[in-house]
Amino acid sequence: MNSLAETLADVRGKIAQYQGREVNEQDTKTAIINPVLRALGWEVGNLEEVSQEYRKTPKDNPVDYACFLLRAPKLFVEAKALGHNLNDHKWISQIVNYGNAAGVKWTVITNGDEYRIYNACVDVPLEEKLFRCVRISDPNSAPEETLALLSKDRISDIESLWEAHFMDHRVRAALEQVFSSEPHPVLMRLVKRMVKEGVKKVSSKEIRASLARVRARFDFPIEPGVSLLPDKGGEQGQTSPGSERARKAWKTRRTTGSTETHTHTSLREVIDAGLLKPPLKLTRHYKGTDLEAELLPDGSVCFHGETFKSLSASASVARGTVTGRPMSTNGWTFWCYQDEGGKLVPLDAAWEEYLKRKAK
Repeated sequence: MNSLAETLADVRGKIAQYQGREVNEQDTKTAIINPVLRALGWEVGNLEEVSQEYRKTPKDNPVDYACFLLRAPKLFVEAKALGHNLNDHKWISQIVNYGNAAGVKWTVITNGDEYRIYNACVDVPLEEKLFRCVRISDPNSAPEETLALLSKDRISDIESLWEAHFMDHRVRAALEQVFSSEPHPVLMRLVKRMVKEGVKKVSSKEIRASLARVRARFDFPIEPGVSLLPDKGGEQGQTSPGSERARKAWKTRRTTGSTETHTHTSLREVIDAGLLKPPLKLTRHYKGTDLEAELLPDGSVCFHGETFKSLSASASVARGTVTGRPMSTNGWTFWCYQDEGGKLVPLDAAWEEYLKRKAK
């Protein structure tokens, strides 16, 4: 059996060879997906180990691949034809619901090139079930490291990685909200209580002004490439407009030793550097809906007539108008604007340019 690295190199060549051609789902399975599953240790052709067109009950719709350990299904894989867009909400819901109904936590949807790994059994909205997304055709997305988690030998170890990913994501979002440009009331009360002893009476205004000068650092471990998520509202064959920049930014921070994040680079600093020129129209095409906001000269954002002190707060509410409830959202990567060349880019493009200038 070829190593995973050798197989991925061979599959990468096939993807390039077949690009632009009509390749149906069955041929995609045979030529591209089956070799990857075999390289991961799953013996396609051994019905004790890999069942194709699997149904838990006769009434269920079939799953393309069900991979078994000790005769219990551990992994579901749903295949689509090479080149097909995996952003279809119906397809994602289908495979995740299959896994959830069967008690199979780890489910994958793939077109032979892109692989999306979902935790089907966690009780969160569908888009938050996504754990990893990689493309074999893009070595920078670290496909070997990510797909190795689905191997027969490692599928049981993925749970601990998910738990860390799940918790770190939520803790970071909570901390970013607490330390946003408008300090959280809980933080205000805590700081006021802690600094009152031994000093003159401190006002809320003084604490708020002091917190505005804070540059908080949240140093979570970062995995290059493999934790980057696709743009849910993107077009076929495209990743998020900020995904490539995120990979480059990670490499830059790793090389230079810088751990500066959006959290402690304020929007006001980027505006004062002349990289953003309010009033500036912000847009986002999200789940088929065109959203618009306006960046104001003081660094606040106006959306639907309401003014928000932070990018992320405005993005959370804007996203909620589509999903039905506000969701923790990184406003730097959510909102886009037209640069001087008329190209639509995410706001973090300006943030990256700010860091480059600051490092000189």
